[in-house]
Amino acid sequence: MWQELPSVFLVGPMGAGKTTVGRLLAKHLQREFVDSDWFVEAQTGADIAWIFDKEGEDGFRERETKALDELTLRPGIVMATGGGAVMRSINRHMLKERGIVVYLNAPVDVQMARTAKDKSRPLLQQPNPRQVLQKLYALRDPLYREVADIILPTGHTYPRHMVTELIEQLKPLASCNTNNQSEHTNAVSNSTELGVGGLDDGGSIGNSFHHED
Repeated sequence: MWQELPSVFLVGPMGAGKTTVGRLLAKHLQREFVDSDWFVEAQTGADIAWIFDKEGEDGFRERETKALDELTLRPGIVMATGGGAVMRSINRHMLKERGIVVYLNAPVDVQMARTAKDKSRPLLQQPNPRQVLQKLYALRDPLYREVADIILPTGHTYPRHMVTELIEQLKPLASCNTNNQSEHTNAVSNSTELGVGGLDDGGSIGNSFHHED
């Protein structure tokens, strides 16, 4: 069943648990896990903080878009994205069109608890990080919801329990994709059979198929 499931992309704010949940989900599905921020760092040879410092946020976002364009084309992966990946419309389009998007929705209190001592997040190196998180959440939450196929609240249970819950929500999507593939295969098979020897003397079946086209 899981072989038919498209790639799964995790979106959400800083501290939502995208990397942790993504790793666990990938292990369960026996798929490759990718973190888009780590990918950008590997491609650049520098960490996110350095990129922000030298190129600014616009420079980082440009690198992020290029990374997402490459990664979202990989078949059957689980990917965690950066918190701001949804800010560009082109990124949202790629995520929405190329896989299943899961929004890990973390309240600001949860974000604060998980990022308070993290010095690797450039946007939080401010006198009032809570205010920054509140502004970012207000700005980005509608965009996360715009692309999301599944919305999963975080901060109320352990990551493994979240993955179990997520898997239950993914099952219908995998089954639906499997059924669509099967229906497509059957339709092609039936069309081929009719095209070869299914016409009556008057050609009525052939006419009806041309009409369907």
